[in-house]
Amino acid sequence: MKNYIFLAILGLLLYSNFVLANGAIVIVANTPDQSIELSRHEVRKLFMGGALPYNLNPITLPPENHTRVLFNTKVVGLTESRIQSYWAQMRFTGRKNEPKEIGTERAILEYIKSHSGAVGYLPAGTFIPDELTVLYSTP
Repeated sequence: MKNYIFLAILGLLLYSNFVLANGAIVIVANTPDQSIELSRHEVRKLFMGGALPYNLNPITLPPENHTRVLFNTKVVGLTESRIQSYWAQMRFTGRKNEPKEIGTERAILEYIKSHSGAVGYLPAGTFIPDELTVLYSTP
């Protein structure tokens, strides 16, 4: 019995490492319109304060989070320091507000579930409840 438990735990760890190593990201939203699909450019625009024809409110993970680093690299296409510099300029000029920051992937998922219009990014392989919509997935 202990061998089966050990093998099950080992399998879960290997799967988790595969998902993280794969580095794929999904953009998930709480929206009544389940038909919305966004392009990489639209997702970038949304998280960098640009306007889209949808009422979506982006949320992000803290800068040191691995999923955020992947998101910045694969979707936004900027380093964390460039993004921080951009938001400092936007705050200074009063033009845009940066997305709300939430501490963990689990907390982001809970926040999205409980706030209509919330949109965030999660590692691919994360269980997404049926009431949420996947707007974009990285390859």
